[in-house]
Amino acid sequence: MAKAKTVYFCQLCGAQSAKWMGQCPSCGEWNTFVEEAVSVKSGAKPVSIRENQTKVARIKDIVAAREERITTGIKELDRVLGGGIVPGSVILVGGDPGIGKSTLLLQVCRNLAASGRKLLYVSGEESLQQIKIRADRIGEFGDSLSLLCETNLDFIEEIVKRDLPQAVVVDSIQTMYNETVSSAPGSVSQVRESTGNLLRMAKGLGIAFFVIGHVTKEGVVAGPRVLEHMVDTVLYFEGDRHAAYRILRGVKNRFGSTNEIGVFEMRSEGLKEVENPSEFMLGGKPFGASGSVVACSMEGTRPILLEVQALVCHSNFGMPRRTAAGTDLNRIHLLMAVLEKRVGLKMGACDAYVNIAGGIKMNEPAVDLGIVLALASSYKNRAVDGSTICFGEVGLSGEVRAVNMAEQRVLEAKKLGFTSCILPQASKETLRESDGIRLIGVCSVKDAIDRML
Repeated sequence: MAKAKTVYFCQLCGAQSAKWMGQCPSCGEWNTFVEEAVSVKSGAKPVSIRENQTKVARIKDIVAAREERITTGIKELDRVLGGGIVPGSVILVGGDPGIGKSTLLLQVCRNLAASGRKLLYVSGEESLQQIKIRADRIGEFGDSLSLLCETNLDFIEEIVKRDLPQAVVVDSIQTMYNETVSSAPGSVSQVRESTGNLLRMAKGLGIAFFVIGHVTKEGVVAGPRVLEHMVDTVLYFEGDRHAAYRILRGVKNRFGSTNEIGVFEMRSEGLKEVENPSEFMLGGKPFGASGSVVACSMEGTRPILLEVQALVCHSNFGMPRRTAAGTDLNRIHLLMAVLEKRVGLKMGACDAYVNIAGGIKMNEPAVDLGIVLALASSYKNRAVDGSTICFGEVGLSGEVRAVNMAEQRVLEAKKLGFTSCILPQASKETLRESDGIRLIGVCSVKDAIDRML
């Protein structure tokens, strides 16, 4: 007989304790333990290794087959996934409510169904009629897509084994439950066990699973952190739900890079790919305004031009206020200290506000030079030439250090019509002079400010 027992689980890392604890000893977070009822089986038999059940293989005897990827028909999603869907993989998609997770995966189902692939969409939150209304808004669907409204994993597993679809969408993992676990759906135990069942089905049957996960107020997937370790790929939707754009970023990917991003625009008929994010991010840029500089950042192999805005004004209080949107605030403090010490700009008594226009988040060091020029431009109230872009890392000595992929950044700026590029002198020496764009190499922050302001 199974005995009922009360156990406390950490909601972040899944650590288990017999009593409540204020701080988790595993991850160090506070007030994350929740009480759950679990059943313990008594009289368990010892496990023995039966003959031919477990085999040990030498690595030289294993033949590694090249995985065959399934293209989704959405180039931005394929870029983030590393070229397409790998059969037998489990992909976790997280994001704020209403940001477009279900819409994107329904569009993936539409494209795969159009190519004749067999698909199953399992929803534990919406009815069949609600899914149909959203599907009619997206477009026409093929006959190979099946819908199922169910939360019992045992029943879902029977349907999957009977129909053997090539891809399954589970919306969402927090609504699924396993009858062998006595806790409520959405709890730490249920989320962990449900993901484990989906993982076994994916690896055993060679079926790709898309799993939608709710996020907490901190912006991470709800449930234990072990959930992200179990799956093969973790994708996050970023961006303001009230804005038109969405950014899909890969946090973990066992079959590709985690540096790529996909940019989408939300429309009434669904999510549309943004093939040129640089042009999209620079839309509405003011001309002749101080504190506005165009910088270049790399996201994987894709260069993105973005507008860095800064506003510096005298503070009326003893402690100046510093605010950053889209970049690290501590980096702003560091760069302002460099400007005051190495260049002589007295910013200690000034309020400073820095913003990456469009709401995109960029923390690459190559944006340092753009932030420095924007701060100096606003402080001196002098505008930077609108046909000039810049990139480079700034050190504590005021030097401008080289960054990688300088050639791709220059080509992207040239393609969008920029005529001048401020870059580190070390990076300029590795590039050839290009027609249509003038390369200006700088060695220090003071040199860059003297040339532009």
